[in-house]
Amino acid sequence: MIQKETLPNGVRIITEEMPQVRSVAIGLWVRVGSRFEEESLAGVSHFIEHMMFKGTKNRTARQIAEALDSVGGQINAFTAKEYTCYYARVLDNHLDVAVDVLSDMFFNSLFQPTEIEKEKNVILEEIKMYEDTPDDLVHDVFIAGLWPGHPLGRPIIGHRETVASLRPEKLVEFYRRHYTPDSLVVAVAGNIDHRRVVERLTPVFGSFDGRSAPVSFTRPQPAYTTVSRYKDTEQVHVVLGTEALPMNHPDIYALSIINTVLGGGVSSRLFQRVRENLGLVYSIYSYLSSYIDSGIFSLYAGLSPANLDRLLRILAEELERLYRQGLSEEELHRGREQLKGNLFLGLEGPGSRMTRIGKAEVCLGQVMTMEEIAAAIDAVTMDDIRRLCRQFFAPDHFTLAWIGPVKKEIKWEDYC
Repeated sequence: MIQKETLPNGVRIITEEMPQVRSVAIGLWVRVGSRFEEESLAGVSHFIEHMMFKGTKNRTARQIAEALDSVGGQINAFTAKEYTCYYARVLDNHLDVAVDVLSDMFFNSLFQPTEIEKEKNVILEEIKMYEDTPDDLVHDVFIAGLWPGHPLGRPIIGHRETVASLRPEKLVEFYRRHYTPDSLVVAVAGNIDHRRVVERLTPVFGSFDGRSAPVSFTRPQPAYTTVSRYKDTEQVHVVLGTEALPMNHPDIYALSIINTVLGGGVSSRLFQRVRENLGLVYSIYSYLSSYIDSGIFSLYAGLSPANLDRLLRILAEELERLYRQGLSEEELHRGREQLKGNLFLGLEGPGSRMTRIGKAEVCLGQVMTMEEIAAAIDAVTMDDIRRLCRQFFAPDHFTLAWIGPVKKEIKWEDYC
């Protein structure tokens, strides 16, 4: 059962009780990410996430790590485009340890100039590592091409120039502006009692004040083009995608079914045709990423440069087929069941449950039950599928991005 309580200062506490397990996952979800950053501060949200582990008024960086290790727990964090999460996983009898450490990091991190300079070098090395991983980097190249000049089109980690120029006072100012009660969701899932959790968390998170700075989001406008980056690699890495739906759109489950059928698994159209039947790739898949007011639908493949032209022709054919014909009744039924199975199987542990409720609450202010989601998936009709295929899958409404050892000029419009 999912329960929620909002403290007088605006902090939201949301829980999901799972009495059948012996562990607990707790996450501090802050409504801030790379989308909230000015261009000159690109990467500051991710930088602050790193600094939260570098020492507080009460603990050194080593003591933060040892506190959870000593009880067999885990602590970590991640930054996304629209939120940041600090989380811990522990046995149910060690929840107090997790609360104590996470709250200490949240309220008492020092942001010492010497540590900031050291961590700046760490993040610059992280950027270099990321740039040496073309199968990851190509997704950022794609989104920058689809949404040029928009905060959603920037990499979460930032750029070398912006990270190198960040100063301690800028990090602290950004932290104080966004780490506020109205921006914080504390999500807890596992073998817990909601009322006891609220009683434990209220003295910790209910006594600080402040309001987050007003944020005015501008919806990104797509640019359908081709972007590329030459790199001397064995494979060429390709992403082809288009603008899609925001996370709370009523058609999101219909689009998720289309994603499942097109490239969401080993039985999908793309995997069967391109890998199993033709043997052109090792990895090929499609994915759907949704944000507060927009989203993307993309296809990825990694393959030998000699087969790039053939792959692009196949992708154009499959998109045209989807645009003209939609899905079959059998594919719709299979897509429904596969989507529900993936969803429920992926939510058997406290960590995944905590992530689901925390993300939904911090982004949308509401959480659907599993039964509501299953009902929404079952309610998808063939008319919904046909309408969305005509809306999103016209082949000439796609952006192509690739990284690899290809010198000739390639334009997606030549394949449409």
